Amino acid sequence: MSAALRNISESFAATNEREGSEIARQIVTALLEQQIKIFFVSHLYDFAHRFYDNQRGNAYFLRAERQSDGKRTFKLIEDKPLQTSYGQMYISVSLRKKC
Repeated sequence: MSAALRNISESFAATNEREGSEIARQIVTALLEQQIKIFFVSHLYDFAHRFYDNQRGNAYFLRAERQSDGKRTFKLIEDKPLQTSYGQMYISVSLRKKC
C-alpha cells in the first residue's frame, strides 16, 4: 500500500464555525479511517478543540507562538488550540485606523 498525504488549508473559511467544524470533522474522520496522513490548517476552534480532546495519540497540534506581549515569533509550537482569533484583532485595528 502506498502512503497518502492530504494537505487541507482553511478549506471552510466561508462557513460558520458550527457547520465548518462538522464538515471538517466528517472529512478528516473518513480520511483517518483510510490511514491517510493529514495536515490541516484551520481557524475552526470547535473542530480543533474536539480533536484535541479526543486525541488518539496520532495527532500533533501546532499553533503560531505568541509572546506574552502579543509579539509574533514566527515559530510553530506544539500546544492546545486557542479560542483567540488574531485575524479578527487585525481587522478591528485596521478599521480603527480608517475612521
